[in-house]
Amino acid sequence: MPRILTLLLISIAASIGVQAQVLPQLKREKPDLEEIRRATLDHTSPYYYPRLMKEFQRNDTLMKIDKFRHLYLGYMFQEDYHPYRSSERTITYDATLNRSKNLTRQECDSVIAYAEQALSDNPFNLGEMVMLINALRGKGKTNLANIWQYKLNYILMSIVSTGTGLDEENAWYVIEPQHEYVLLNMMDYSVSDHVFYDPSYEYITVRNADGKDSGGFYFNIGPLLEEYYRKHPDEL
Repeated sequence: MPRILTLLLISIAASIGVQAQVLPQLKREKPDLEEIRRATLDHTSPYYYPRLMKEFQRNDTLMKIDKFRHLYLGYMFQEDYHPYRSSERTITYDATLNRSKNLTRQECDSVIAYAEQALSDNPFNLGEMVMLINALRGKGKTNLANIWQYKLNYILMSIVSTGTGLDEENAWYVIEPQHEYVLLNMMDYSVSDHVFYDPSYEYITVRNADGKDSGGFYFNIGPLLEEYYRKHPDEL
């Protein structure tokens, strides 16, 4: 494993709370989306999507990376999938705001109520998930906050498992554009620029916590666009 990738994984793990022993188990490979589609639609498969989603919603911490990977990427093949669906609230994906701001108890109540509603509509609204975790901790609901943190950790690790993010060939796969920003902010980067490359790659340049340019990362949004246009051919 290249040293830069090792350091990157350690940085991600530290930022999102994943224990170091998870790193050797994190296999990074381009996903076989056709295999994931078949497995999540097959009711005899351990990755059958309705069962995966029920397990995810049970609020336990037994699911591991293989199931999270199928849960996350397999969502693209569910009929209610819409990559550009987002909450009505405008969220600034700023690491300082979302993870360090001290909310009043009244603000916590409002954030929790709204975030829970948003997540019931879209279980992969990661921006709302970050805000929910922050608000739960503000209310002293540590156990529930830890459960949601576990879910967020493994969703982000599912993205990281799809490649290195260091070039187009090894670009990270996301199922919603906002996930690019959530992942980078959880790694304590701020976005400085965003460029689209044909046919379906986005390159996001970033700055570190000190405001220094820190290169950038590639994301593959081809499958996301394919599924979107399959369901919305009038927008082609």
